[in-house]
Amino acid sequence: MTFETVLKTDLKNELDTLCVQYETADFIKDDPVQFVHLFKNRHDIEIAGFIAALFAFGKREVFIKKLFTLFNLMEMKPFDFISNYKSGEDLGEFNYRFIKPYDLNAFLCALKKLYTVDKMTLEELFSNGYSVSKTVSGALQFVCDYFYADEKNSPGYKFMLSNPLNKGAMKRMNMFLRWMIRKNSLVDIGVWDFLDASELLIPLDVHVGNISRGMGILKRNQNDYKAVIELTSKLKEFDPNDPVKYDFALFGYGVNLSKKETP
Repeated sequence: MTFETVLKTDLKNELDTLCVQYETADFIKDDPVQFVHLFKNRHDIEIAGFIAALFAFGKREVFIKKLFTLFNLMEMKPFDFISNYKSGEDLGEFNYRFIKPYDLNAFLCALKKLYTVDKMTLEELFSNGYSVSKTVSGALQFVCDYFYADEKNSPGYKFMLSNPLNKGAMKRMNMFLRWMIRKNSLVDIGVWDFLDASELLIPLDVHVGNISRGMGILKRNQNDYKAVIELTSKLKEFDPNDPVKYDFALFGYGVNLSKKETP
């Protein structure tokens, strides 16, 4: 066994240990994944998950509180709310940071069109995108193109629904797919079947990027799409069937480390 193999084996063991430590049911209560666990109906689950993922930026305690406000406005019935949504009439002045009322209104109108006019679900939309490209990035572009079909160009809308053409990390979209695809997880719900967990991409954020670089498994400095591919490829060396399970190890460890360093 070479020195490099020993190092790789030790690092895999360390990451696997961290996965066991952080991928627990206790993880759910402080994470936006909690919103997919609030519902039983598949339409409610995917709509709630999609909205929760898109709002998952900024301070966690703030956006989670905002999401509870939003779902309470929907009377905890996301699918019924979307199906009967009246443009500009149901949410008043609800907003969150860059996402203004007109951004959210445009997004909800697009969701209503998906379910009531085009007679598709979010699962079918993502699946159709994947069937065309056979790649996760292609599926994300397909979904983005659908939601941009009416030329919605406001800054808040573009921030909420990042365009893969900009070569960003697409962290929130990849996190949403992790929730919906991974099965046999204490955290992820795994109700979609069109994609295998082996093809998922790591949800890359500051914590995951910094910890990955510290461990020597990510060389690229920018947290962009190239870094996502580089890190996911490296994690596949440790588990080719479920590389994004290490999101729990890297993110959990990074957040915990940040708490310890806060004065």
